[in-house]
Amino acid sequence: MQNAHTALYVVMGVSGCGKTRIGANFAKAMGVAFIEGDDYHPPENVRKMSSGTPLTDEDRAGWLLTLASRIREAKDAGNGLVLTCSALKRSYRETLRDGARPQPLQFIYLRGTRELIGERLRARKGHFMDPALLESQFEALEEPAPDEGAWVCDVGGSAEEMVAALVARASA
Repeated sequence: MQNAHTALYVVMGVSGCGKTRIGANFAKAMGVAFIEGDDYHPPENVRKMSSGTPLTDEDRAGWLLTLASRIREAKDAGNGLVLTCSALKRSYRETLRDGARPQPLQFIYLRGTRELIGERLRARKGHFMDPALLESQFEALEEPAPDEGAWVCDVGGSAEEMVAALVARASA
């Protein structure tokens, strides 16, 4: 088992699934740093998403490399980390894994229905992501395959219950 203070996690899923809330609370409970992946989007990506234009693989490439470098910095310093990133495709997750190697990188997939997440996204205030882009995120989503070992959390429960379950799993 990885030491809780040096373990590396990525909380992933489509926009509006609760990555920031779950990730920040999980990081606090684990006593490790938290990085909001959205903070690293270049201005061009933010403009595109704000205008309702889905990002392409090319748009995401530099952003993913930047996030992988944040993971690498934490690993090299011997620090644990919880990072949020949509990580919609397996290839994106591989880019992030490259930052952690040879240390494992644990993905936590927040899964929910289009209806529930859409409702939450429409209620959210102050985020640049146009709610109309949710469908494009679901279309791009490649749910983690069993061989990826992601922990799957149903977003239908409360944030407190989800974080408690994650802490228990991480501590097992």
